Amino acid sequence: MDKFGKWVRKLKIEPRELSLYLVTDRSWSQDDGFIAQIEEVLQNGVSMLQLREKHVDQELFVARALELKGLAAQYQVPYIINDDVEVAIRANADGVHIGQSDCSVSETRRMIGEDKILGVSTQTVEEAIRAEKEGADYLGVGAVFPTATKSDASDVSYETLQAICHAVSIPVVAIGGISKGNVMQLKGSGVQGIAVISAILGQANVGQAAKALKGLSLRMARSEMPRVLTIAGSDCSGGAGIQADLKTMAAHGCYGMSAITALTAQNTTGVYGVVNCEPDFVESQIDCIFQDIRPDAVKIGMVSSAEIIHSVAQKLKTYQPAHIVVDPVMVATSGSKLLAEDAMDALKRELIPLATVITPNLYEAELLAGMKIASAADMVSAAEKIASFYSGNILIKGGHLEDCANDLLVANGEAIWFEGKRVENPNTHGTGCTLSSAIASNLAKGYTVTESIQNSKAYITGALEDMLDLGQGSGPLNHQYQSTK
Repeated sequence: MDKFGKWVRKLKIEPRELSLYLVTDRSWSQDDGFIAQIEEVLQNGVSMLQLREKHVDQELFVARALELKGLAAQYQVPYIINDDVEVAIRANADGVHIGQSDCSVSETRRMIGEDKILGVSTQTVEEAIRAEKEGADYLGVGAVFPTATKSDASDVSYETLQAICHAVSIPVVAIGGISKGNVMQLKGSGVQGIAVISAILGQANVGQAAKALKGLSLRMARSEMPRVLTIAGSDCSGGAGIQADLKTMAAHGCYGMSAITALTAQNTTGVYGVVNCEPDFVESQIDCIFQDIRPDAVKIGMVSSAEIIHSVAQKLKTYQPAHIVVDPVMVATSGSKLLAEDAMDALKRELIPLATVITPNLYEAELLAGMKIASAADMVSAAEKIASFYSGNILIKGGHLEDCANDLLVANGEAIWFEGKRVENPNTHGTGCTLSSAIASNLAKGYTVTESIQNSKAYITGALEDMLDLGQGSGPLNHQYQSTK
């Protein structure tokens, strides 16, 4: 890969691929009918296939894995081997699924490589967080309902399942005892799909069973309105800050909430006054939100003092939201610093390390990296310096470059460029707030970081191209441009 990376990145697994996850069991069919049975369910909605073979030697397991691999490829569904890493490697399957008593997650990841899918069975929040940290791509959580072997209780309560979904950013599939009659009881938990065996293979008509479960699973996983919290300052003129954030969230079909850190007196011509909120009042706002309507993503904008930054960071550590987007509001468009030195240090030390993605503009990236940025190559160097103290996704916005408006995303040593369309519009008030809120909204809706950035850049471009012209200075975007066409 060259230093500037690539434009797109293929995802290993997407949440929709987990919607109906079938684990095979030959005991439900005659040997000569097994392949036909699997093909029928693939035709009727099974979106992911896991081959489980009990009480057979490895050579037979490999032979059967190779036999089923072509069928999975034909229907373009991910093909996973249960437990046996060696079989997965020899059959060149798409991945492997392991349990807590199998080889460790980190060792399994080392054995199969970075390009293969790794699923892990978990039952607790601690197991789930550890599995994600060590390289899991998705989690199987359960048993969520009583099973044939444990009819009186499930291993994982709804509350634990929900807590696991909130604690990790990778997809979760529910397993154990799931049927047409109980699948909707999982609604609102946060799971992206269901893993079943007898609910399909044990039915008289496996195709009809698969089709019915697929529809129920999609209904179950379809969340209520995605919820996004903005922790930022107020712009009384409505073009930036929480006002821009809430408009952006509404435009993306999300339910927006706010914890206000500061009140500003400003309009399109400038900022004429700032009053910070007391840190304990900021904390109270965050508590009220998380304890009632828990957000799916959090966007952080203006946090203007070290004390407020500390308060926000402590609350986020307590509540551990799945996605945090930090727009490090450190420098005004004019290039003037907006934060005192102790606040900038607190931002770097306490808040940025918690972020899923940070979105500095060129001026802010210069402060974070301690270097000047005048070119695309400088953006790469700056991202590398920022990566020395922050291990998440770094999106450096290149809108102020003279020769282009491309943005750079760097994560895990990989660089991805997003080509920017420069729109000749002097009204750009609130573009940074709007972009970060759009990214948070997309993350709340289940998109990946890369997809969220792509979608958000397209939204910003459309809002600028609408050419809204309000105020005597640099006016705001039209956040509702899609609904006013």
